Amino acid sequence: MSGASNGPEGVANVAGTITTEHRYVLPIEPLEVWNLINNLEAYQGWWIWLRKFDAGELAVGEEWRCEVQPPLPYPVRFSVHIEEVKVPELVRARVVGDVVGEATLVLEAHPDGCTALLSSSLAPGNATLRLVSRLAAPIARFGHDWVLDSGARQFIARAVTPTLTD
Repeated sequence: MSGASNGPEGVANVAGTITTEHRYVLPIEPLEVWNLINNLEAYQGWWIWLRKFDAGELAVGEEWRCEVQPPLPYPVRFSVHIEEVKVPELVRARVVGDVVGEATLVLEAHPDGCTALLSSSLAPGNATLRLVSRLAAPIARFGHDWVLDSGARQFIARAVTPTLTD
């Protein structure tokens, strides 16, 4: 396995690595969020840019195969290997494919419901993305942030908000 796919310590030195923390406050409790993210069949309905998604369950040892179409002229294909799960507070995963690295989701109680903290350290895993990240770093960063931020907005609008009206 190359150093780029060995987690954050491996990708930290890879050119084009994007390390971020995105924090979102959701108006429901962590267990309610957990129950929603466990509904894997709903993912493609929440996120139309998730073109392909093959996943069994949210459990240690699972591999999710994904294809994402950000607002860029190329799809991004990768697998998410679930490495750690603590219900209802933590998911840690390793990402391999067109992007490589690690991502962690932490859910914590908040006076208004729940804080979701999504941390990731991801690097380009193929020649095309390495070239884009080297020649057009702002575009690579835009694509990365777009997927995470639009994903959070769409999750709130399509999964969380209907829960509040039930």
